[in-house]
Amino acid sequence: MYFDPKFETMSRGELSQLILERLQSTLNRVARNVPYYKTAFAERDIDPDDFYTLEDITRLPFTTRDVLMQGYPYDLFAVPLRDVVRLHTPSGSSDKPIVVGYTKNDLAKWSSLTARILVAGGVSRDDVVQIAFSYGLLTGGFGFHNGAELIGAAVIPSSNAPSSRQIMIMQDYKSTALICTPSHALRLAEQLENANININALPLRWGLFGGEPWSIAMRTEIEDRLKVTATDNYGISDVMGPGVAGECQHQCGMHINEDHFLAEVINPTTGEPVADGDVGELVLTTLTKEAFPVIRYRTGDLTRIIDEPCACGRTFRRIDKIQGRVDDVFVFRGINVYPSRITRILSEFENASHRFIVELEQHGARDEAALKVEMSEGFFFDQMRVQHEFVKRIEKRLHSELGVSFNVKLVEPKREEEDEPAYTVIDKRHIRH
Repeated sequence: MYFDPKFETMSRGELSQLILERLQSTLNRVARNVPYYKTAFAERDIDPDDFYTLEDITRLPFTTRDVLMQGYPYDLFAVPLRDVVRLHTPSGSSDKPIVVGYTKNDLAKWSSLTARILVAGGVSRDDVVQIAFSYGLLTGGFGFHNGAELIGAAVIPSSNAPSSRQIMIMQDYKSTALICTPSHALRLAEQLENANININALPLRWGLFGGEPWSIAMRTEIEDRLKVTATDNYGISDVMGPGVAGECQHQCGMHINEDHFLAEVINPTTGEPVADGDVGELVLTTLTKEAFPVIRYRTGDLTRIIDEPCACGRTFRRIDKIQGRVDDVFVFRGINVYPSRITRILSEFENASHRFIVELEQHGARDEAALKVEMSEGFFFDQMRVQHEFVKRIEKRLHSELGVSFNVKLVEPKREEEDEPAYTVIDKRHIRH
């Protein structure tokens, strides 16, 4: 068996004991092998052997994205580099990227966890799985690929192929499961309809989607237009990638793989735990990762814990759909984009102000982003050729650095108010509703 299903149905008492034992082991390991945690624990007089209940975790310091970036490239690894067999880099890292390492055992566990998510979503060894996530430094493609192969399913790594090719593959290869962002799924549905392809004639049955916020209404639309059972899944490359949590076919929240991840939900302002069922920031602690363990990592994602039993019989707690971000990062076509990075890129261009507006809209099934950049008073707005060339240079630089395309518009400067923010993000996409 590719994973032992007994863990998913353990009693809460047995599961809590397993989590505590694995937490104690992880804390001892990072205290010995990761200088950052060794110092942080010493400064707070924390002895990993003194943890007797899961509630003791609140004594531990949080790990933030800044900490991970400051550890670039390998300072937070808990094993020698010779034991690392895979390296990934999450999207959206500003300045120095985050480098996440995996040992051979990490990859085996990762495959098992994504296999769990796939099985919960309906996928079996009889399926043909089309994975339309990127196969680059991001984790989405490889994470699901290995899990699907472990199940014994046939895998099509279609990656970021154009929509027309994705549809050709879907038809000719007889895909039964589609894995991608929900917005990409709707673009494919639109292409199928425009090509007058009868969706009912396709063998597609399952859809596992994630990588960006999406609503219940969007799920209903995807299921109606693609004729699939659409399930949500959650992963964060800073921690591992896909496999952290995923929905079963009851579609009532994403089961956290609690035997591998300890999840908390905190008040993002105070850092204190919120009441059961309240929305707050998701915090994750890895329990079994060897190369890159993280302790109380603040994901920045807003959600709530669902404690009620699920009809599927799994005893793992669930998290609700991601309801937004604590910080000002926005997700565009599956990529985390930080406005601070846009500011840094614009600083490379003479006459470009640090002030800008991002407008996100959805045209049909396609997300579009406009970037309105304020220019200095000395810029030549009356010279169209100069303006056009300047816009193209900014667009090319943004795409090269961020991996997404913006429609750049130059606007005249406004008088800065003292309390007015340097940038504004206006999200008009229906996935927010």
